[in-house]
Amino acid sequence: MTITDLVQIIWSVSAAGLIVFVLLHSPKGDGLGGIGGQAQLFTSAKSAEQTLNRITWMLFVVFISLTVVLSAGWLSAFGGGADAVPPAPPVENLGAPTELPSDLSAPAPDAAPAEAPVEAPVAE
Repeated sequence: MTITDLVQIIWSVSAAGLIVFVLLHSPKGDGLGGIGGQAQLFTSAKSAEQTLNRITWMLFVVFISLTVVLSAGWLSAFGGGADAVPPAPPVENLGAPTELPSDLSAPAPDAAPAEAPVEAPVAE
């Protein structure tokens, strides 16, 4: 098991935990008042609700952080990631020509037309 596998397991568990803890929250019905923070003005959060909020935020931070780390491939230096994947087998030649026929080769560049030398007028 590589470090990438371990981080992917932690990432999956944090995603599942985030889903569960979001669903455990009680519906508040803030409406548009929740945008400006008006809902928190008149309600007091209970201890259980505060704990749910803290756990949800911690899982959110872990999930987003590991998403960035896994998608950026920063774990390849620790023995995981793209370097740990074996290279793909070579593709077999299925009868395609390996060289271009002579009639399809690129034409030779045309030579630039030679210009006649310009003679300077002679003063008499």
